[in-house]
Amino acid sequence: MAEHKSLAFFFFILNLISILPLHTLSFSPDRPTDRQILVLLDDLSLKSSHSIFFATLQSRGFILDFKLADDPSIAVKRYGQYLYDGIILFSPSADRFGGSLDVKGILDFVDSGHDLILAADSNASDLIRNIAAECGIDFDEDPSAMVIDHTGYAVSETEGDHTLIASDNFIQSDAILGSKKIEAPVLFKGIGHSVNSENSLVLKVLSASSSAYSANPTSELLNPPSLTGTAISFVSVLQARNNARVMISGSLDMFSNRLIRAGVQKSGNSNKYGKSGNEQFVTELSKWIFHERGHLKAVNLKHNKAGETDEPSIYRINDDLDFSVEIFEWSGNSWVPYVSNDVQVQFYMMSPYVLKTLSTNQKGLYHTSFKVPDIYGVFQFKVEYQRLGYTSLSLSKQIPVRPFHHNEYERFITTAFPYYGASFSTMAGFFIFSIIYLYNK
Repeated sequence: MAEHKSLAFFFFILNLISILPLHTLSFSPDRPTDRQILVLLDDLSLKSSHSIFFATLQSRGFILDFKLADDPSIAVKRYGQYLYDGIILFSPSADRFGGSLDVKGILDFVDSGHDLILAADSNASDLIRNIAAECGIDFDEDPSAMVIDHTGYAVSETEGDHTLIASDNFIQSDAILGSKKIEAPVLFKGIGHSVNSENSLVLKVLSASSSAYSANPTSELLNPPSLTGTAISFVSVLQARNNARVMISGSLDMFSNRLIRAGVQKSGNSNKYGKSGNEQFVTELSKWIFHERGHLKAVNLKHNKAGETDEPSIYRINDDLDFSVEIFEWSGNSWVPYVSNDVQVQFYMMSPYVLKTLSTNQKGLYHTSFKVPDIYGVFQFKVEYQRLGYTSLSLSKQIPVRPFHHNEYERFITTAFPYYGASFSTMAGFFIFSIIYLYNK
């Protein structure tokens, strides 16, 4: 009897353990923020030399898994499920990754909606360059080239070769870099890259000045450099169509404790800062990359006839209807109402028959009213929202529109009065003609 009780207790505990994770998942907050991050390094010493950047991530709740880039145990996927939400590649000289990870694996990771931070330097391998190229970013083809700026360099005790650059050419976007202005210039030492101007998915976040160029600083410049001026990007970001985000930096040193703690003074500028803007820059940009800012969601898309609350299965031409949708933004901790004046809805069939800008109550609710067009067919309510720095929204809901039934038309239509008059005048004329024809004698 005691043995049966112990077996029953064992199975009870086993069932309890199997149920607990389900309850944990069911009560987990609906959050877009990545938490499990794989960090691939060229050398484990980077953990200490770049510890400030890693500490800012860990303080925000990220769990970092550090591995050498050629570690044979690397695996980002198991049983068809990704083990990580984001990858940080601080391994510019890696010729190959360990385990089963390769360029295709990194690209598949991004294509599945996950995020990536890649930092290169003058030792960037073909592997790193190929990953960047697949993201629409091309590093200088000269492997010995670095960005040089004889006007915008950072003032130091030694003259140097002007490859340590103080840049303050930031993208103007509060969604990407936060609302707090970065006062001090960012120190950059590395390689430049170019961005295809026709690629709307890639944005330059930190750019070079008009006096910069890319060349080998240790040799004489015999030919015109391939990259010059503001065409050179130091840091660029990509937001894919699936809202995955990628950051490409031409400098690994930009994330280092040495440049984060260093004072900075830009050449030709009397302002001297006790600390560079590197920490604020990489921190705010990492918040955007890992969806702590600029991530939108839309819920409760509703439509109904004016004066009613239930959603109909079909509309009739010329019906008056109300449309509404709620849009929220992730603040890093919770969903807050998103407030904007440029959200629009289309009533669409092959082309938009109605295009309306939605009004907002400043609490996340967007709404409008309009009349169904005098065209019947299968329509869609479409909300296509794309704004710099924010995830794109694409919503649609299909609804048919029917014509009037035969018993729904007005008995007498005002515009048809001439035809009514013609009909009655014809009858009257025929009657008069008949009388005259029959009794004319």
